[in-house]
Amino acid sequence: MKHFLHGRLQLTESQLCPPPPPPDALKVAPFESGSVGPQIEVVKQGDKVARLIVTCSCGERIEIECLY
Repeated sequence: MKHFLHGRLQLTESQLCPPPPPPDALKVAPFESGSVGPQIEVVKQGDKVARLIVTCSCGERIEIECLY
């Protein structure tokens, strides 16, 4: 039985190199906002967490139901 890589092109380490960095025009600047960041609220039923409410700094709100 032949090895599964039989007949495939093999590259030397000198041929393997990381891609060149993008041009300066494509660099991404970090997003700066005056707000603190996301807020997380925990809704409990007894000792169990029933729901997590995540409010983004942009105002979007996501509710995550925790099912046990």
